[in-house]
Amino acid sequence: MTAVDESATRAEELSRRRWVRPSTPEDAPAIVAVMAGAGLRSNSDPQHLHWKYWQERPEWTGSRSYVLTDGKEVLAHGAIIPATRVGGSGRVRMAHLIDWAARSTEFGAGVALLKHVGRLTEMLYGIGGSADTIRILPQIGFRTCATVTGYVRPLSPRNLWREARGAGLRIGPRVARSALWILTASRPSLKGWSASPLSGGEIARIVPVLPQPRRDLAVIERGEALFRYMLACPIVPVALYGLEYAGRVRGYFLLAFAPGQTRLADAWVDSDELADWRALVGCALREARRRGRAAELAAWASEPLLMQALVDNGFHRRFTLPVMLRAGAQANSDPAPRIQMLDNDALYLNEGRSQLWA
Repeated sequence: MTAVDESATRAEELSRRRWVRPSTPEDAPAIVAVMAGAGLRSNSDPQHLHWKYWQERPEWTGSRSYVLTDGKEVLAHGAIIPATRVGGSGRVRMAHLIDWAARSTEFGAGVALLKHVGRLTEMLYGIGGSADTIRILPQIGFRTCATVTGYVRPLSPRNLWREARGAGLRIGPRVARSALWILTASRPSLKGWSASPLSGGEIARIVPVLPQPRRDLAVIERGEALFRYMLACPIVPVALYGLEYAGRVRGYFLLAFAPGQTRLADAWVDSDELADWRALVGCALREARRRGRAAELAAWASEPLLMQALVDNGFHRRFTLPVMLRAGAQANSDPAPRIQMLDNDALYLNEGRSQLWA
């Protein structure tokens, strides 16, 4: 019997005397304890947990957090971020598992919980993760289908100096490199382009220019309700901007303001022209500078247009993450969807201190 077969057998044995159920706010202390025991620094603020797990969100009804229990204790936990992939063959309900952890004494508990959650949707997907997660997922049916690349653009050497000192980092070479990156960065023209923040009641303005699939590109669906949910994030401040050219709405971008770092969490312009994507990134960069105190602007990109637009605005590549899918019989031939920070918890994930990429 292989290690994978043994893990599956043990997981099935566990399921006969333990069960998975949706969690409730009363489970919050036990969930935090399980994740802390697994070495995960979870949000412990009740308001943060409520927003992640139990506050109403589109694409999913009820709790988005699940626990494996024996009736007395919480043995494992996993929460989902719901999504809908839209491609040439139609719509597929998906979910990304976050805050996945189990007690170290409960062999196979995490796998049993993941399999249960996988039956609630058509497809599970994962983006990066810990070394253990990346090792385990292929053993339980996930396959790497694409990658997403992280980019960063320094905003202010002075702000980097302040943030890095507070984090106890070696700052001299980093500040010098950031200053050089800023000085040598190209500055694409923004003539005719503008961006303005949108309140929850103004989101309808960008509905006509939300992401649409193309022949070689699937997208993860966006909508008014999703953006209203994100604007209510209590973990980090979030701002949604409408992008206009010559007075006409052309796209949007979403900024999240984590400690020391602003994040371009989602972005789209209704164009196949590189110049328009350069302008989108340039407007996001301009708005990030206006917010003041961040040392850098970070972004993810998985498609060539956005990748090149970031580079052309002075962003530098820092890492690449695998995008993995676990699909059942409903798998189709659509390409992997484009990935942004909005598609998992990277938008708000932080440990209460600066996490700098530059």
